[in-house]
Amino acid sequence: MDISIIIVIALIAVIAIAFIIKAASKPKPVEQERRAAVQPPANAHSHSHGVADGAATAVQDVVGPLVGIDIHPDIPAGLADDLTALKGLGPKAAAQLHALGITRYAQIADWTEADIAAVDTRMGAFKGRITRDKWVEQARYLAVGDRAGFEAQFGKLGG
Repeated sequence: MDISIIIVIALIAVIAIAFIIKAASKPKPVEQERRAAVQPPANAHSHSHGVADGAATAVQDVVGPLVGIDIHPDIPAGLADDLTALKGLGPKAAAQLHALGITRYAQIADWTEADIAAVDTRMGAFKGRITRDKWVEQARYLAVGDRAGFEAQFGKLGG
């Protein structure tokens, strides 16, 4: 059997498994209610945090470039802010926010107390950091490009 046929069959099998995993991990009605509390913007992708969703996303992220498909066309390159500029928000917390569809300082700056509470419940190990590290206040400065105001209140920005 030709190697290219084997590769195509393996690729089709991986894609099929990804779709099966994704279909099997549909949220329950209670989880759908919880997700409705924080509505990510229409142009942002989001993923749940289940193992099956994580596996399906990983497969899509690997297979997409192999077959020349942009798996996340809804976030144009360069439009996401560097959320790690916020003090107390590292790469893992930023990835968690990105998974919720939160990619811009302006989104965080606009959070109400209800939004903070809803997002906080989905932050896992980072629960409580939004309020404790004042992400909303920091984001308000960065959303409008007020670097001097940010640095006066929260200290020097990196880079």
